Amino acid sequence: MKGIKQSPRLGRFHALAGALALAGAALSAHAAPVTLNVVDVAGNLALTQKALEAFRDQHPDLVSNITFTNAPSPQLPGKIKAMQNAGRSDIDLVLTGTDALAAGIEQGLWLKLLPDHEAEFKDILTRYARGPARMQELAQGYGLEVTFMPAGPLLEYNPAKVQNPPKTPAELLAWCKANPNKLIYARPANSGPGRTFLMGLPYLLGDKDPYDPINGWDKTWQFLKELNDCVPYYPGGTSAVMKELGEGSRDMTVTVTGWDINPRALGVVPAEFKIQAFDNFTWVNDAHYMVIPKGVSAEKQKVLFQLLKFMLEPKQQAMTYDSGYFYPGPAIRDVPLSAAPAESQEVIKKFGRPEYDEMIARRPNAVPLDAKAMVEAFRKWDAEVGALKK
Repeated sequence: MKGIKQSPRLGRFHALAGALALAGAALSAHAAPVTLNVVDVAGNLALTQKALEAFRDQHPDLVSNITFTNAPSPQLPGKIKAMQNAGRSDIDLVLTGTDALAAGIEQGLWLKLLPDHEAEFKDILTRYARGPARMQELAQGYGLEVTFMPAGPLLEYNPAKVQNPPKTPAELLAWCKANPNKLIYARPANSGPGRTFLMGLPYLLGDKDPYDPINGWDKTWQFLKELNDCVPYYPGGTSAVMKELGEGSRDMTVTVTGWDINPRALGVVPAEFKIQAFDNFTWVNDAHYMVIPKGVSAEKQKVLFQLLKFMLEPKQQAMTYDSGYFYPGPAIRDVPLSAAPAESQEVIKKFGRPEYDEMIARRPNAVPLDAKAMVEAFRKWDAEVGALKK
């Protein structure tokens, strides 16, 4: 209105109000819910998808949608590298085993979480139980372990056919020679139980260096070549092994906790089949990790940091008992089976092994080979053991 002069104080008030309105609009825009694209290269979604969906449902202000994709582990690092080189960010979170974790660290693909974002993940590492804590070290700060399995090596057998299960590698070799074609295991490069058996033998046989498959496994390679004489062939994956075991064409195989429980829960292997641990064995651990590729926007990073912390809370960790697929599953301490969903408790009660908890507590555990050594071990097995059947 003409002739009325605005006071300086009122002008400052209006300016401040305008600035606050702009700031509020900026905050509102920044806080818009995001879509997260999750890629699983480890079969981990069987254990975690329900928890990831729970985060979405409980935080509609942060997440509008989560897409889930399964992909082969060997192909992922190259795909992410190509996207990063093109300045694109189509994958927000990767669920991986030790293989793609290590490959991504080597190629510089993952966002460094610790110590770079230590304020976001304060005290998170103190949540891990003893065995998982050793596996978390493999992430070198580039990811957070979400599930854990002290895998094996273990033997699984048909008790109607095997009255005296082997307790040492020597006894296994003797049994195999006395019962040709009745022991089977899958090619280690394509099988968790096969891989765990391969990595567990150096401890059982007293080899020079369990972490050096080329120069430190003389006893292991000799044993596997001798065992080869009574093994019919090596299937390309564990599912085929369990099918033959369940159908009765084989009487014994190597296994790990999850591959013991889950096929029996699914009815692939008879529920009454038993397991035998080797005397004085060392658990070779397995784990899955959550990693964020470099190039993910700062806006999404903030949401992902909240998601990662959510996944390591007891309630979500209890879901990872699942149907025994990666037993026990939880990576953090103090998550008993009694905290798991009712259906998981029922499966583990019916198909689990009471002795597992005692064995996990009593026996030492070791981290698996790093990526480079594991590839070397696979190549040597393929060339010097698997090739003998061709």
